[in-house]
Amino acid sequence: MDAASSQEFAVLAPLLISLAPIVVTIVIHAVALGATIKFIRREYEGGRAGVRFWRDVAIVAGVILLALIAHLADISVWAVLYEEYREFTSFGSAFYSSAMIYTTLGGVNLSASWKLLAPLEAGNALLMFGVSTATIFAVMQQLFQTRTKTDT
Repeated sequence: MDAASSQEFAVLAPLLISLAPIVVTIVIHAVALGATIKFIRREYEGGRAGVRFWRDVAIVAGVILLALIAHLADISVWAVLYEEYREFTSFGSAFYSSAMIYTTLGGVNLSASWKLLAPLEAGNALLMFGVSTATIFAVMQQLFQTRTKTDT
């Protein structure tokens, strides 16, 4: 393989391969968002949301926990990819490295053929953190609005 085609492989293959985990992480967060909506709806229908401060704290904590579970699932998806392409020898080391990349802490060196996966995972993670932040904010905003309506 000449230098030009090896450079193309190092860019094109990771771009194409990263589409699968990116789509899976979007689905994971869509499911988490749907579960959050169902949870919040159940809390409102039960008359528990927006009524008492500590109950609202528990609701927000539940939403945050659900978001954390979604992010851990995302990290696992990327770890499976790294293990599949033999970047790491065990799932544990792949998971740890994926977590470092996902949280943009870095310090992980992937092989030349797959090093573009790291910024793609980090970019994907930033978008998924944005989804989680927006979800948490929306829940808190709804609880605040409910509290201010009942407090006046």
